[in-house]
Amino acid sequence: MSAREIIARRIAKEFKPGMVANLGFGMPTMSANYIPEGIDVILQTENGGLLFGSAPKKGESDPDLGNAGGEPITMLPGSSAFDLSFSFCIIRGGHVDMTVLGALEVDQQGNIANWKIPGKFVPGMGGAMDLLVGAKKVIAALAHTDKKGNSKILKKCTLPLSAAGVVDLIITEKAVIEVTDKGLVLKEVAPGVSVDEVIKFTEAELIVPENVGVMEL
Repeated sequence: MSAREIIARRIAKEFKPGMVANLGFGMPTMSANYIPEGIDVILQTENGGLLFGSAPKKGESDPDLGNAGGEPITMLPGSSAFDLSFSFCIIRGGHVDMTVLGALEVDQQGNIANWKIPGKFVPGMGGAMDLLVGAKKVIAALAHTDKKGNSKILKKCTLPLSAAGVVDLIITEKAVIEVTDKGLVLKEVAPGVSVDEVIKFTEAELIVPENVGVMEL
């Protein structure tokens, strides 16, 4: 199982019946393919769609239906489409129960950087800042380390922040980490990953309880 699939599958375990959840590009959107049976979650795409499901099979996509990243989506019975301004009324009005966004870095204060690397052109952070402060729960989904093996879960973010002190949960291919007032609490490790390995590849300080769970995938 790839790291991306591990993360997407674990994200899906956070869905609760009836919640409105916004999914960012990449791994967060992938989690729609793994919604547990019997969980009727209402997925929102910030470009103006409510109630979509798993990605369509090859050759079955509708060119008129896509998420904010341009990826094809499947609208479910009872779904609705609306303009961008109405979509952001939902977000800014506090009607999104949970958002899952990718990240370049997160830190032990719950800060998140997910939009800019200095020196590289980017069009802007899009709706990330609205989602990060408007959603009731924020999950950061990211690889635990960069390509050089350096931790992306830091004591303090080094990149420009998208929002400060907003992250509630961090999900990587190695661990699930909760952001609390006392610090980062290691809640789960991935199958085959030890607590010591997570500590080794995490720059931030971790609070390790006596019993650390194993991800259910």
